[in-house]
Amino acid sequence: MWIILRDHSKDGTHIYHKRVEKWPLMDSPLPTLAISSSYLLFLWLGPKYMQGREPLQLRKTLILYNFSMLVLNFFIFKELFLAARAANYSYICQPVDYSDDPNEVRVAAALWWYFISKGVEYLDTVFFILRKKFSQISFLHVYHHCTMFTLWWIGIKWVAGGQSFFGAHMNAAIHVLMYLYYGLAAFGPKIQKYLWWKKYLTIIQMIQFHVTIGHTALSLYSDCPFPKWMHWCLIGYALTFIILFGNFYYQTYRRQPRRETTAKPGKALHNGAANGALSSSNGKTDEKPAESGRRKRKGRAKRD
Repeated sequence: MWIILRDHSKDGTHIYHKRVEKWPLMDSPLPTLAISSSYLLFLWLGPKYMQGREPLQLRKTLILYNFSMLVLNFFIFKELFLAARAANYSYICQPVDYSDDPNEVRVAAALWWYFISKGVEYLDTVFFILRKKFSQISFLHVYHHCTMFTLWWIGIKWVAGGQSFFGAHMNAAIHVLMYLYYGLAAFGPKIQKYLWWKKYLTIIQMIQFHVTIGHTALSLYSDCPFPKWMHWCLIGYALTFIILFGNFYYQTYRRQPRRETTAKPGKALHNGAANGALSSSNGKTDEKPAESGRRKRKGRAKRD
């Protein structure tokens, strides 16, 4: 059985966070790696399976899924915010408290749910494939989903508390807004025409990564007793998202001319989810225009 083998109070290095060892998926990295590997396998086999088959519409499923994810992320944000406040957490530097203090356990539990939510988000890609929205499965989409779930296992295993709460509760709050957007978009064109704020969700996401880098750099500057290697890795990780999201923003809102007269609010938002939208994030709609005034009826989507 793994235990805490070392405690360096100066840099906050812990080999193992014993408090979480009995929690689901936390005893070994193998289940998490197996889930992520299965995700990548489905990413390869799914489109092959759907080839020649009618796309599924999944409208009711998407509405239920997106609003369920909204509730889950709100719960995570609420738990992290209230537990951190009760434990008098500092937003500048907060070492990990490995005790069984109720507030610390509550923070750790909320972070575990955050980790689980990233695994559930693999369904975003599954729905894309079943609906044959292959153009929306970009490198950014896959990179975001696969790395978040896998890397957060490390976070829960070693540092389920302290500084870890900051990025998680900020990201959970943003995902509340995002899944609200996706849930409303899943209702169809009657609602989508009111979803003018898609662009600003992308901007908020990019601001999030800049705030993360600034917060982490401040922790390093103040010599916060939190694993330094995690700080540096987080900065590097956030930089990759700034580059990828910056490229997406440029391609979607700057480079492309305004051609959104037929698919204004439906165009997908790429946080790596965007499962309720009608068109892809590269500025091209998934639906082909009508030919000679007629719509092709071949391959019409199945309903739930």
